[in-house]
Amino acid sequence: EKASGGSTFGDAPMVQSKSMSDKKWTAIQDLKPNLAGKEVLIRGYLQTTRLMGKGAFTLIRSSLYTAQGVCFESPTIPKEMVKYIGALPVESVVDVKGIVTVPNDPIDSATQKMVEIQISELYCVSKASPNLPFLMEDACRPDFEQEADVGAYTGEEVAAADGLVRVGQEMRLDHRWIDLRTPANQSIFRVESMVGTLFRECLIAKDFIEIHTPKLIGGSSEGGADIFELDYFGKPACLSMSPQLHKQITAACSGFERVFETGPVFRAENSNTRRHLCEFTGFDLEMAISEHYDEVLQVFSDLFIHIFDGLNTRCAAEIERVREQHPFEDLKYLRPTLKITYAEGCALLREAGIEQDDYEDLSTENEKKLGGIVKQKYDTDFFFMDKYPLSVRPFYTMPCPDNPKLSNSYDFFIRGQEILSGAQRVHDPDMILERAKALGIDVDESYVNSFRHGALPHGGGGIGLERVVMLFLGLPNIRKASWFPRDPKRLSP
Repeated sequence: EKASGGSTFGDAPMVQSKSMSDKKWTAIQDLKPNLAGKEVLIRGYLQTTRLMGKGAFTLIRSSLYTAQGVCFESPTIPKEMVKYIGALPVESVVDVKGIVTVPNDPIDSATQKMVEIQISELYCVSKASPNLPFLMEDACRPDFEQEADVGAYTGEEVAAADGLVRVGQEMRLDHRWIDLRTPANQSIFRVESMVGTLFRECLIAKDFIEIHTPKLIGGSSEGGADIFELDYFGKPACLSMSPQLHKQITAACSGFERVFETGPVFRAENSNTRRHLCEFTGFDLEMAISEHYDEVLQVFSDLFIHIFDGLNTRCAAEIERVREQHPFEDLKYLRPTLKITYAEGCALLREAGIEQDDYEDLSTENEKKLGGIVKQKYDTDFFFMDKYPLSVRPFYTMPCPDNPKLSNSYDFFIRGQEILSGAQRVHDPDMILERAKALGIDVDESYVNSFRHGALPHGGGGIGLERVVMLFLGLPNIRKASWFPRDPKRLSP
């Protein structure tokens, strides 16, 4: 079928998988000077188009890469073709055929700076609405100043002092399909994908296996009121807050010993902050231990160092593209990971004149302050604390043998924010019931029974993927690290 405009330009017929041709496509990222003189065919979004005299200049984008195409009136290029290109709405999808040339000077507006396509044919595959909700240029503009990464989030936007137009977070989320096209977002989610790859890579090398546990459960997986309740064929049920109970059963009671899971986690917390979501991606692991929960902490230390090292080497280009729009300092971390006790952390706060009791939970504000103190004292953004007060931990947490007010639990922090919570678990059924009763929690009978037929001592933890990505990249809002965020006020798109 022919395009609507003519033999070399126009609206292409709809792609309906009618046939396969022998066309050879070139990825924009592969456009390099070694292709000079060769004809290529590319597809991408029309990021910009402008008419200059008898020519049209375009910038074509695919994922993170852009290339400039030019088209001038000539015996083979009718003026109607130039006008057609200049009139196309930006963000339309186009197919471009042309000869690759090497410009005299680098093209600063393109990632493929040392090539230019002399357009001979251009067809519009999918025409964008001429009235976009915002311009890509505005959506890509660098932050004027660094926002706080803690505190309330209202969605209200404050105009930057430089007077330039920027696209607000809520406007971005309302039209997420366009927002995700920016180089920064393309990079953020490639980094996030790599975190998953590195997570699996490290744990599989340590003999872990991946499990898949139900997200529809009876009652609450950890106790508490922050659950999404639903009717399950006339029975009360809820969305899982954690794979906690099932990962314990598989690791400690079913003989698998080392397990991990990646999947959605649901929290019905009416928290409108910069770091909370009602649905996020949990990266969980659970493992049998021989003598001490330090065995688990060593695995976590190795895991995070593997992830951080891997991101810095495999995603170096993506990290820089994020930094172009959202400036941040590289994450500092030690080998091995810095470990302090909860009491030592509280003491550091008090030494800095901040009130903090050894047996009271840390507030978000004090966690952030402690992160700054640790950075100044130890030159690291990443550390963990253990021996938390038993009163602030879940019922299945093993009490400390040396102090009944403490527990064999731990949290990991990046830039002063918690990204992992874990502990040695109680593997004795009578102690599980005792702890649950003390906290007023009704425990599922099958969970308790699973420990009555021989259970391995074990421990583990749960990681919030979006928070790890947010803090590794120094982003000011967890919504920037979530594909389609769900917070108390958002259920779409």
